[in-house]
Amino acid sequence: MSSNMASNIVSENLTITGLAGRYAIALFDLGRETKVLDKVAKDMATLSALLKESSDLVGLTLNPVFSSEDKARAVSAVVSAAKLDKLVANFVGVVAENGRLDQLQNIITEFNRILAHHNGEVSASVVTAHKLTKAQLDALKAKLKSMVGSDVNVETEEDESLLGGMVVQIGSRMIDSSLKTKLANLEESMKEVG
Repeated sequence: MSSNMASNIVSENLTITGLAGRYAIALFDLGRETKVLDKVAKDMATLSALLKESSDLVGLTLNPVFSSEDKARAVSAVVSAAKLDKLVANFVGVVAENGRLDQLQNIITEFNRILAHHNGEVSASVVTAHKLTKAQLDALKAKLKSMVGSDVNVETEEDESLLGGMVVQIGSRMIDSSLKTKLANLEESMKEVG
């Protein structure tokens, strides 16, 4: 793929690099050119859900003991059973043939980033010490929307080591209001005083 094609969909606000990124751009371009981007996006979400639900499937894609042919056959069966679009099925077949199934989840993640950017969506990663309630999550989404000026897709994760507060990542911008960081900063400033 020429760098010209890549720059057509990737503005300076979205940087796509690496192997997974190149595969994701190729799939995105194919989906857009054949006017089945919505179907491709839906099928990639299905594939992602299958990977999250099946540790056996993930193990198969990552395990170097299985041959590329065995992996390709197994993943082809999964894709067929899930009734994924022919374009996505062929794409996964190419990934398998090239021995890159270990990159499948990364490819899906990169594809979703490109799609979100294409749709003008903003994504944020939020890590909290405890699971947020629906009311807390709605309030956070409203606050982030007021900060960036558009709706924000929020992916949440829990990390008890934060103790309290949260860490929010929007693109390259990070807001760390975690208790863990505040305590570390306090400890550091006390060392400087003493």
